[in-house]
Amino acid sequence: MALEIDLSGRVVLVTGGVRGVGAGVSRALLAAGATVLACARRPADQPVTAGGRTLDYLPCDVRDADAVRELIETVRTRYGRLDHLVNNAGGAPFALAAAASPNFHAKIVELNLLAPLLVSQAANAVMQQQADGGSIVMISSVSGHRASPGTAAYGAAKAGVDSLTTSLAVEWAPRVRVNSLIVGPVETERSHLHFGDQAGIDAVGRTIPLARMAGPEDVGGCVAFLVSPLAAYVSGAALLVHGGGERPAFLAAATADHERTP
Repeated sequence: MALEIDLSGRVVLVTGGVRGVGAGVSRALLAAGATVLACARRPADQPVTAGGRTLDYLPCDVRDADAVRELIETVRTRYGRLDHLVNNAGGAPFALAAAASPNFHAKIVELNLLAPLLVSQAANAVMQQQADGGSIVMISSVSGHRASPGTAAYGAAKAGVDSLTTSLAVEWAPRVRVNSLIVGPVETERSHLHFGDQAGIDAVGRTIPLARMAGPEDVGGCVAFLVSPLAAYVSGAALLVHGGGERPAFLAAATADHERTP
């Protein structure tokens, strides 16, 4: 029998699931047969569809504890259950740490660390009451594991997300599994804000061992695996989704002439 991911009958909430990486995650889950709900502060510019199905949009500011509680209650009331949560909402504009205001730093940490905790708490309360529990996937970043100049608060928050993942995986076991994806650069409709024009995006891609930036669908496929029965014994894990990482700087700086092997 071939292995396949079938999420039919499962209800999945994706925060920030209507654009960029989040839309890729939503499409992958729809294609796997899940009922997908996506929350964001504003709806998608175009419907997010896959396999002839469309996600259900719910407005929510995930930084607002009252709005989050209302969101999860709406999901539970409307669909009767919540099987999986994908904490994808987040991000940060470029801002050097020395020049950014205290309020700016606080907002970045609030969105990228505290909001996933708020949504996870509310989702866990529902999942713990379900016979087959549930699972949570945090969308983290390589910025939490290497220097992140220009997005220092974001990197610090993502490092916190990965620590949070391991703690929640212990606290909420065995009913709820919690994992994170440590994602590298992803090419989306907003990539130009960090990498410039297409030439800049392509140049960044060439620094990655797999010779390209990820697409949202690459992240979506990994999420689909982690929420599926194929990952039933995976919890407290951090899956690297970065195309092999970054080539060490010394390889470009060195003058030694070594023959390359295929």
